[in-house]
Amino acid sequence: MAYRSTNPFTNTVEKSFDELSDQQLQAKLQAAQVCFDTTWRDQSFAQRKAILKRAAALMRERQHALAALATLEMGKLISQSAGEVALSAAIIDYYADHAEAFLAPEPLKTDKGQAVVESSPLGVLFGVEPWNYPYYQVARFAAPNLMAGNVVMVKHASNVPQCALAFEQLMHDAGLPAGGYTNLFVSKDQVAAIIDDERVRGVALTGSEAAGAVVASRASQNLKKSTLELGGSDAFIVLEDADMARAVKQAVSGRMGNAGQACTASKRFIVLDAVADDFLEKFKAAMAQFKPGDPMDERSTLAPLSSAEALDKLEQQVQTAVQHGARLVLGGQRVTGMQTGAKGNFMQPTILTDIGENNPMFSEEFFGPVALFFRVPDEAAAVALANNSPFGLGGSVFTQDVERGRRVARLIETGMVFVNSAAVSLPDLPFGGIKNSGYGRELSAAGIQEFVNKKLIRVA
Repeated sequence: MAYRSTNPFTNTVEKSFDELSDQQLQAKLQAAQVCFDTTWRDQSFAQRKAILKRAAALMRERQHALAALATLEMGKLISQSAGEVALSAAIIDYYADHAEAFLAPEPLKTDKGQAVVESSPLGVLFGVEPWNYPYYQVARFAAPNLMAGNVVMVKHASNVPQCALAFEQLMHDAGLPAGGYTNLFVSKDQVAAIIDDERVRGVALTGSEAAGAVVASRASQNLKKSTLELGGSDAFIVLEDADMARAVKQAVSGRMGNAGQACTASKRFIVLDAVADDFLEKFKAAMAQFKPGDPMDERSTLAPLSSAEALDKLEQQVQTAVQHGARLVLGGQRVTGMQTGAKGNFMQPTILTDIGENNPMFSEEFFGPVALFFRVPDEAAAVALANNSPFGLGGSVFTQDVERGRRVARLIETGMVFVNSAAVSLPDLPFGGIKNSGYGRELSAAGIQEFVNKKLIRVA
């Protein structure tokens, strides 16, 4: 597995990195275990907090440089990269400020004796992280677990190695002891060996269904706790009483953020017949306004996809959908004829409709700026279609009747539902899904509870 920075705007290789040898990997595993045993597990919350607060401050100081690296390696618009850095710093601050309260001993009421549940760290944790949010994904894994007293090792995506190294350097510069946070450039075989290693006590993965199945299987064979955050095909339901201007604006941002490369992006737009034509007309007009350009340029509005392979796959998905009866309302092709020197992986903003259940693309996740549009007769049909998916990550409901929105949200089979907004991520909101979207939660108070031992201590 090559760790290589390839600029998605020019498709030129910027820098490459070697994988670790097996001997180097063993040394890093041992350093992590020593850090946990001799230093980090015994640090007070106040000591850990001071280091993580410094890490958050350094992230803000380095915001421009970190953002530029993300844009260089995976193609995100520079303004969105800067926003990701700011959110990541906020997540680190959040756990630094709240971890002690989240993990405070919990006295239990019992008829006999005294009982309390205390939280203690598990040890060395291994995270497998994706390229689409190279800092945010790592921050939400590392920050809570470091504050809980665990140490973390991270195998980042192979196309964002400079972001991976920059985050590791940030943690070291903040004062984390050697072995507390470790970046790993490792092969697939080495990933399996890491999960097998008795020093590793838990595994977290954010990525594809296929990768999740492999990692979860390996972890379970070793009787180790795992969490998975996988794909999504989030439904965006527009009821007949929705604020149409708000619904369209949120639909565009929900589909086009990060060039559509987000697990929680709005992907299936399910609109009641009464307002379907109006919504589609306005949605199409807004989607047509995006202009491709250098993602480093603040004036660009459409970013390239992360790789040539990602563009090939998305274009093929659209073609397959059309071959099986779907109708193109907008776009459907890669962007060509960019300015001299730009060979970027750009896909036109695309809207597909008339996607029947027999279409092989009906249940697929489109990871890019492609929206699937469905019209339905009523609320019940909207909910049924939203739930007719192997995924269960997030979703949205638009209505001016908030109580109605809450009621419909309760019927949607996902881990998260947003009323009158596309999906948002904040430090204090739990994040995670069900079905093929994975299990476990990150962020909020829930995110720090996944990899701790909830130990009962009872005095007779």
